[in-house]
Amino acid sequence: MSAVWRKSGRSNNGGNGSCVGIALNGSVARVRDSKNRTNSVVAAPDWAAFIGAIKRGDFEND
Repeated sequence: MSAVWRKSGRSNNGGNGSCVGIALNGSVARVRDSKNRTNSVVAAPDWAAFIGAIKRGDFEND
């Protein structure tokens, strides 16, 4: 079964064709840039921690 990719809702806001995609399969998250189809593999717990940090605002500029 091939991966089902989803595009970030925040991608391509600048109109330059840049998109971030993610495919989840339970044990890993595959992340890719639309301009570079090579994907990175991240363990599911690490991906969940990353998303949690985003939701908490850990990466916001002061």
